Amino acid sequence: MSGHSKWNNIKRKKGEADAQRGAIFTKLGREIQVAVKNGGADPEGNSRLKDIIAKAKAANMPNDNIQRSIKKASGANDSDNFEEIVYEGYGPGGVAVMVRTLSDNRNRTAGDVRHIFDKFGGNMGTNGCVSFLFQEKGTIIIERESYEDEEAVMMDALDAGAEDFAAEDEVYEITTAPEEFHAVRDGLEKKQYEFVDVSLGPVPVTWTEISDPELAEKMEKLIDKMEELDDVQEVYHNWDR
Repeated sequence: MSGHSKWNNIKRKKGEADAQRGAIFTKLGREIQVAVKNGGADPEGNSRLKDIIAKAKAANMPNDNIQRSIKKASGANDSDNFEEIVYEGYGPGGVAVMVRTLSDNRNRTAGDVRHIFDKFGGNMGTNGCVSFLFQEKGTIIIERESYEDEEAVMMDALDAGAEDFAAEDEVYEITTAPEEFHAVRDGLEKKQYEFVDVSLGPVPVTWTEISDPELAEKMEKLIDKMEELDDVQEVYHNWDR
């Protein structure tokens, strides 16, 4: 399971330097603003906003920042207008890649994403070219050190409606069907669990290995550079590291 674990793909981002936290919080703030504009400022009546707030808290985003983003999006004079665009393509070694962006300039974002694909030996394709290799799932990650009773965590997750449970070296990874994600997250929150990461998005159905070290290095750089783009919110891929 560890090679296919979402935690295996995101844990390197958890050690971000303080200098990079500003960029992370900016992206989360943008997510919050889009959620508020689409569904209102009350997280109890806006499940997407509630999701993003949980994700922001897991990333240690200060509550003041969260509230400021909500207030900004609620203001009548706010001029930011972002649209969600997902780009698909292949990286080195045939790895399937989906790039979720929030953009206020479609042409700029498409050009930037295409440039990263091309620079590191991949190619950007058309909508649907790789999305069939993924399925929508909810993922909740809990730090193992904070909750040592593995069986208790597993039972709490399954009782809340989780689809699958995996114990990794550092974390517990809980998977849910998309329609059960909010119920599972809320159920675990009520039991005072704190999350390392929460997300609802594409999870690979099949995985691709890269045996060539040079191609693996290019794929690593492609992911890193893609995530550094201001407009990019998430990079999903099926690379079995």
